[in-house]
Amino acid sequence: MILNSNEDLLDTILSKENLNAAWKHVRSNKGAAGIDGITVDDFVQHFKAVGDEIIEAIRQGHYQPLPVRRVYIRKSDGGQRGLGIPTIFDRVIQQAIAQIINPIFDVTFSEFSYGFRPKRSQHHAVKNLQKYIGGGKRIAVDVDLSKFFDRVNHDFLMSLFGQRISDKRLLKLIASYLRVGSVEDGCWKACHEGVPQGGPLSPLLSNIVLDLLDKELEKRRHNFVRYADDFVIVVSSKRAGERVMASIKRFVERKLKLKVNDTKSQVVPVSRCKFLGFSFRGARLVWHDKSLLQFKYRVRQITGRSRGISMEKKLKELTVYLRGWINYFGIAQGYQKCINLDCWIRRRLRMSYWKNWRRVRTKVRNLLRMGVSESLAVTCGSSGKSYWRNAKTEGIHIALNNEFFQKMGLISLRDRWVEIHYG
Repeated sequence: MILNSNEDLLDTILSKENLNAAWKHVRSNKGAAGIDGITVDDFVQHFKAVGDEIIEAIRQGHYQPLPVRRVYIRKSDGGQRGLGIPTIFDRVIQQAIAQIINPIFDVTFSEFSYGFRPKRSQHHAVKNLQKYIGGGKRIAVDVDLSKFFDRVNHDFLMSLFGQRISDKRLLKLIASYLRVGSVEDGCWKACHEGVPQGGPLSPLLSNIVLDLLDKELEKRRHNFVRYADDFVIVVSSKRAGERVMASIKRFVERKLKLKVNDTKSQVVPVSRCKFLGFSFRGARLVWHDKSLLQFKYRVRQITGRSRGISMEKKLKELTVYLRGWINYFGIAQGYQKCINLDCWIRRRLRMSYWKNWRRVRTKVRNLLRMGVSESLAVTCGSSGKSYWRNAKTEGIHIALNNEFFQKMGLISLRDRWVEIHYG
């Protein structure tokens, strides 16, 4: 049903108050420049020069957004994910749109949808899935939507907008953002389908399309959770799971005009399912094996010798990463794993220091300075063992002890895990 009160939504979106709030949000997120090269730092001067003219063009329906800048980031499975980076100006306008129309759509979204919504998070999604599993649903129907953001049908999406939004100027502006195209290596590429990831509107657009899926799953009384395009349905038996998989695949491909990735989609015990980096052992929430592998890979990157930065900077960067990682993954069971990882991280750091000291003379001098006896310092410094084996020797442990790393600001995963679970 179209809401009669939203015929002049564009005027509300372009109000000074709303644009200021949008700009503050974009500025706080920082981010890279679009194809015009204008950065967040440059934007205020740029807006003073051309802002009023562009805002008026938007009001009159004459504005054409600039193409997004196509970049690629590494995915956890080794592949690449394409992002479309809008200009700062277009980012502000998209954010201004999202601030006004999000509430219109959000009130009718499913309670089992957790992605990019107020007061909802990945943790909420994972905990709700854990509740279903604890209730006896031990088979996961894990449906992978193939290149979801690249395959959203524009006409279908705009028809969904038209059911709720009556401001034709706004609908035209949103359509222009969908079809703006991208620039990669200096070449413009048209966009006939898909929603570019990277702009403030993308999360809302994805939720609008997939809300139809949520409503269908609710109608069928399935137990499910969804975060953006990542969703899992849990059932009681393998046979029921296979029936659900077949019927949901038909719905996704016929109704939503999307494609299910048959290779990655699976009906498996919940212990073999990965959802938002987690898995389950019975009803216990645990880290997925791939999440742990990615964690170790990143720690190795940060602590690697070839980066050409000081150990102090490495420690600061590592601490920021560790804090973010454990704040996210710390909700899972993993006390002993945290202890083991703390030991492994300190050993990695000791090895990194040892590599940095390079020459025997430097190693011996530093060990002496840090309280190691002369005989032990000489024995350690002249050792022919590998860096990794040396990192476990007595002399290096005395010099680079746990207290040393604590003073340097290194956090303990074990201590933070205890805080999360016991306060």
